[in-house]
Amino acid sequence: MTDSTITAPSNPLSDIQSMSFEQAMGELESLVRRLEEGRLPLEEAIHSYERGTALRSHCEAKLRSAKMKVEQVLADQNLSQPT
Repeated sequence: MTDSTITAPSNPLSDIQSMSFEQAMGELESLVRRLEEGRLPLEEAIHSYERGTALRSHCEAKLRSAKMKVEQVLADQNLSQPT
């Protein structure tokens, strides 16, 4: 028998892709604090952990992208300077 009172969105993590780095990091920090307090019910803690790992991956991807942009700017700058 299933519990019909719990309805989850089809993809509760889909909103993460539209977040800025700062938004995702802020939410991740908040989730970590709540998890560290140890007061969440088990299911909520599991969902929070899953969301936290998705937020972390999103932040890492944003940082990689920013690093590549900086490296490209530096490479372009080096090419335009006379040797």
